[in-house]
Amino acid sequence: MTRDEICSRILAIFSEKFEIDNPGLDDDLREEHEFDSIDAIELLREIEVMLDSQLTQEEKKSAMTIRTINDIVAYVIDMAAVRA
Repeated sequence: MTRDEICSRILAIFSEKFEIDNPGLDDDLREEHEFDSIDAIELLREIEVMLDSQLTQEEKKSAMTIRTINDIVAYVIDMAAVRA
């Protein structure tokens, strides 16, 4: 999957699951869109579906510092590389 494909899928997830349409790629999701820890757990589940693989506890912990769509895309790219 390319960076653009991952970004498109993440934006679709935000629209469908969290009703956040067209967030800026560098918006602080917590500050600007009230994205909370419950949402983060749901997002991690969606990332697992995208990767067709479960994330380890350590990988989930590292995701807790994510703040933007660009951060999420980079995280998915990193997790996909670990699984390749």
